[in-house]
Amino acid sequence: MALYVDGFVLPCPKKNLAAYRRLARMAGKIWREHGALDYKECVGDDLNHKGVVVGFPKLAGAKAGETVIFAFIVYKSRAHRDRVNKKVMKDPRVQAAPDPMPFDVKRMAFGGFKVFVDE
Repeated sequence: MALYVDGFVLPCPKKNLAAYRRLARMAGKIWREHGALDYKECVGDDLNHKGVVVGFPKLAGAKAGETVIFAFIVYKSRAHRDRVNKKVMKDPRVQAAPDPMPFDVKRMAFGGFKVFVDE
């Protein structure tokens, strides 16, 4: 099976983590109900690395008082992703998302990825 993954990286104020977690739990339930194979939201834990690698805080532009969220949703294929996301975007629970969000949406990075190693 050629899996497909939507990936997200975003900075989130630490003071908003409880609100973000509530939102993420609801989103995970919605995506799974509409057919996503897996849904994960991960909060930064071991992020302060020095050296030749770029750490997630720098990559995400995290400011003082913020941490980084790394999230991904797994689908059967890109076509499956497109079908699931079409249903998700019509879901009334998504339409009722909080405003403002517990993070700055404009600073979120997103992309779709073909899985090419699945060991």
